[in-house]
Amino acid sequence: MASMLQEHFTLLNGVEIPKIGFGTWLIEDNNKAAEAVQEAIKTGYRHIDTAEAYGNEVGVGEGVRSSGVDRKKIFVTTKLRAEYKDYEGAQRAIEESLEKLDLGYIDLMIIHSPKPWAKFGEEEHFFEGNLEAWKALEEAHAAGKIRAIGVSNFEQVDLQNIIDNSETVPAVDQVLAHIGNTPFELIDYARQRNILVEAYSPFGHGDMLRNADIQEIAERNKVSITQLAVRYLLQLDLLPLPKASSAEHMKQNADVDFVINDEDMSQLRAITKQQYSAANKKFPVYQA
Repeated sequence: MASMLQEHFTLLNGVEIPKIGFGTWLIEDNNKAAEAVQEAIKTGYRHIDTAEAYGNEVGVGEGVRSSGVDRKKIFVTTKLRAEYKDYEGAQRAIEESLEKLDLGYIDLMIIHSPKPWAKFGEEEHFFEGNLEAWKALEEAHAAGKIRAIGVSNFEQVDLQNIIDNSETVPAVDQVLAHIGNTPFELIDYARQRNILVEAYSPFGHGDMLRNADIQEIAERNKVSITQLAVRYLLQLDLLPLPKASSAEHMKQNADVDFVINDEDMSQLRAITKQQYSAANKKFPVYQA
């Protein structure tokens, strides 16, 4: 298990990022976030993903500081709120994240969405606002406050806007990606531009676990569905961000030192149109 948690991707600016991250979405209590982060680090994770919008940056920072592991060995990602589409607001938000995390610097900070969440399904792409937010991130990066900057939920047109109108290419695009919903065209576009694609909700927010076809392939490989899901993403050169509520599941999700053969990978790639449960459709990213 430990070997995969010790492996890294290299971002386009030379910064190394662990190949598997630990997600903290929906851990809204700071004490619980601190405990989860401590447990993840104890398990071997060295990449922690949070966001301003999660409301747990204070807890995540506390978990990292109290882990007993050198800060420099932990890679911490946070996200600029999707609603900040102005330079001054983005500047303030960056400083607030630095203060709440209290880790000296942020390893990676990304724009959470090209659109405010209330307008996520609308046509407007907020190109100018994203460029203003990006400028604030670029300046914080140049000042040494952030080691790398990127985006999340950006489509090709949103990425191209940043590439065409700024000095810095996003290091990552963090997107919804899992078996049954893999944005192959976006992944290819990003790869051609040396943008690493990170995959959040690698288990389809739980809905994927009920897929009989995926279950059959997991059984054939003698692994759990969650292990198969993480390995699938790694074999596509994506960076998975699994969540787990127990130490046992944290360990299992990272115990992926096996190889899915070409035939099974082809079958997994061909699974499409993941249906999300009504409970999950309250979140904008699952409404498509």
